[in-house]
Amino acid sequence: MTRTALSAATLLFALLPLAAQAKVSAEQAAQLDGPLTPFGAERQGDPAKGIPDWTGGLTQAPAGYGGPGSFHVDPFAGEQPLRVIDAQNLAADEANLSHGVKALFKAYPQTFKVPVYPSHRSFAAPQEIYANTRRNAEQASLAAGGNGLQGAYAGIPFPIPADGREAIWNHIARWQGRYIDEVAITAQVTASGSYSILRERIQLLSNYYNPQKDAGSLDNQLYAYASELLPPSRDVGRALLVHEPIDQVAEPRSAWIYNPGQRRVRRAPTLAYDTPIDGIYADDTDMYNGATDRYDWKLVGKQALLVPYHNYAMEQPGRKLEELIKPGHLNPDLTRWEMHRVWVVEATLRPGQRHVHAKRRFYLDEDSWYALMVENYDARGELWHVNLAFSKNAYEVPTIAPVNLVFHDLIARSYSALGLRNNEKAPRQFLLAAPPESYFTPASLRRKGTQ
Repeated sequence: MTRTALSAATLLFALLPLAAQAKVSAEQAAQLDGPLTPFGAERQGDPAKGIPDWTGGLTQAPAGYGGPGSFHVDPFAGEQPLRVIDAQNLAADEANLSHGVKALFKAYPQTFKVPVYPSHRSFAAPQEIYANTRRNAEQASLAAGGNGLQGAYAGIPFPIPADGREAIWNHIARWQGRYIDEVAITAQVTASGSYSILRERIQLLSNYYNPQKDAGSLDNQLYAYASELLPPSRDVGRALLVHEPIDQVAEPRSAWIYNPGQRRVRRAPTLAYDTPIDGIYADDTDMYNGATDRYDWKLVGKQALLVPYHNYAMEQPGRKLEELIKPGHLNPDLTRWEMHRVWVVEATLRPGQRHVHAKRRFYLDEDSWYALMVENYDARGELWHVNLAFSKNAYEVPTIAPVNLVFHDLIARSYSALGLRNNEKAPRQFLLAAPPESYFTPASLRRKGTQ
C-alpha cells in the first residue's frame, strides 16, 4: 500500500501511545456528527474513485418488496456494469484490487471476473445504535490484554479506532440486528466443481444488542448461537449450541452438541481458533470471530478498493445451485463489485502461539465495519485462503448482511460457500420475535433432540 493510501486520521491515531488507545475525547467524538458518519466513516466521498458521499444510507425498502420474511428486491436492479475486469484487462485496475482478488485472477484466469458497478453507500442503522456508538466512543476501552470490551454496549465500540485490535473488535461487535433466524445451505466444492451440501437452521441471539441490558450488565456474553442439521444433510438432527463470551481468554467459549444417534447432549471439544469445521476453520466463521489473543494487530490504513457489495442477484429465489456453483469460485456473472473505502488490518501470529494462519489481512467496510474480504497466509508466508463476503443491504433492519460467504483454498483449488438460500422459503430473517434466553441452553437442546 502506498503512503498516500493512508488517511490523515489514520496517521494521527497510529502515533498515539498505547495507553491512549481507548476512549476518545468529547471533541474527537463530535466528529461523528460532522465530517464522520455515526459509525466513523468519512462522510465525504471520493469522486476520482467513484465513491459517493454518505447521505444517510438506504432506510426504506424499494417498491415491490413484500416485507419482512420476503426475499429482498434489488434497489439497483436496473444498473449495468461500468466494466468487467478479466485476466486480459486486469492491469488497468490492478491498483483497485486486493492481493487476494488478484490471486483469484491468477488461479483462474479463464473464468474469474469482477463486474464493476456504480457505488452506493447504502449502509444505515437505527438511531439508537448511532446514539450508543457515540456513547461508546467516549466510554469504551479494551479489556486487559485487548481480549474483551469494557464500557461498550449495543453499538460500534471504537468508531474512531486507534489500532488494529480496536478495528477488528468493531467487526466482531458490529450491528447486524438483535436476532437472526435462517435456513441455508453450505456447499463444499471440489476442484472439479462437484460438491456436497449441508443444510441447517441457524439462530443467533445477541446479548450485546439486548435492549434490556447496558454496558454493566452484559455479564461478558456477546451472543448465543444454535444450529441444527436438516434434510438432505448427513447426520440430520445433529445440533450445536454455543455461548459466545466477549472476553474469551477470561472465559473460553462454551459449546454443546446433540448427537441424534446417541440421543444425548455433550460438551463439544475445543471449538475455537483453527479447529476445522465443515471445510473452514472455527475463527473464519463470520469472516472472523472469537478471541484475538494469538495475533498482534496492526491498523495499516484506509484504502479505496473494489469489494463485493449489493449482491442481490446471487440470492434470487428459485435460482438453482448449479447456476451459482462453478469450479474454483461462484459464478462471477451473478456478482456485483463496487468501489468503497476499507480499513486494512493485518494480524501477525505472536511468538510462541500456534495457528495454521501465520498472517491475516482484513478489509473492513468503512461504513458498516463488516470484513468484506480476508486473506490468510500459511507459515511460509504464502497466500493460502481468500475469503469473500458477498453482501447486501437488509433495509428492513437496516444493516449490511451477508448473502454468501465464500472461502477459497488456493492450494487445493476448492472452496466452501455458506449462506445459499435460493431454494428456501425465506432469506435470513431479522425481525422475527426472538425466543427467550432459556431457549439457548443445554436443557433446551436436549428437549429439542427428544421431540
